[in-house]
Amino acid sequence: MDEHRDRFGGVEPICRTLTEHDCKIAPSTYYAHKKRLETPSARSVRDEELRERIQEVYTSNYRVYGARKIWRELNRQGHTVARCTVERLMRELGITGAVRGKKVITTISDPAAGRAPDLLDRDFVARAPNRCWVADFTHVAAWNGVVYVSFVVDTFSRRIVGWSASTSKETQLVLDALEMALWQRDREDRPHTPGQLIHHSDAGSQYTSFRLAEHLDAAGIAASIGSVGDAYENALMESTIGLYKTELIKPKRPWKSLSQVELATAEWVDWYNHRRLHGEIGHVPPVEYEANHYMESTKPQVTTTI
Repeated sequence: MDEHRDRFGGVEPICRTLTEHDCKIAPSTYYAHKKRLETPSARSVRDEELRERIQEVYTSNYRVYGARKIWRELNRQGHTVARCTVERLMRELGITGAVRGKKVITTISDPAAGRAPDLLDRDFVARAPNRCWVADFTHVAAWNGVVYVSFVVDTFSRRIVGWSASTSKETQLVLDALEMALWQRDREDRPHTPGQLIHHSDAGSQYTSFRLAEHLDAAGIAASIGSVGDAYENALMESTIGLYKTELIKPKRPWKSLSQVELATAEWVDWYNHRRLHGEIGHVPPVEYEANHYMESTKPQVTTTI
């Protein structure tokens, strides 16, 4: 209509002509539409602002967050928004959260090796940090060969306290991850108390080895080995490795070398511990969850005298 208004002498003549041809458009309808284009509604302005914030949260978190976590993060930042609004705008932006793939078994047990007892019996709930650590490792296909990555996770906060990467899956791989966990806690002045910490793993030969058992005993850590062939055994550790493969390894492949995997893993672990929201611990990062725990436990107790 804007293109032909000068030719026909304005909007009204065009509307009359269209009405005569059974296409009824009132001049007021045209002017209202024109005004909406020139002055966007409050909702459209708000939507545009939210689209930018949603895209920022999505991009800065490895492009793996779905609507629930983006909604949580926006509200943590002080942007009050409904979850259904986030879902609608994500559809408009064409972005979705990451979907986990199938589990790949990398651990091979040693039937001849002696095994520690199962001290957890599937009960992974810990009342404080440094009460229960779970361990496992996975593999990453690289151009230079297979890279094995081992993790140690504190079940209280789901924090990755130690990890290591190597082209060999011998016992040293899991020992290095354990050493990092011990060093990490010491550096933060939160060392474990000998006799209070359990190290739980599956029955892989690396975890039933004499070297690891000797190392754990020297540190005052109780060894625990899960039952063989149990699909629910060490589920928390398998969940962490599933996130690692889904959020980092698969989207960034192909991988070229051990050093590339190590650098990327270090960056992902830092994000996972300090910024990633975990629904199982109240939609906060593990480091924040632990900090809240220590803050609460050191608050002075209020007593009332009668």
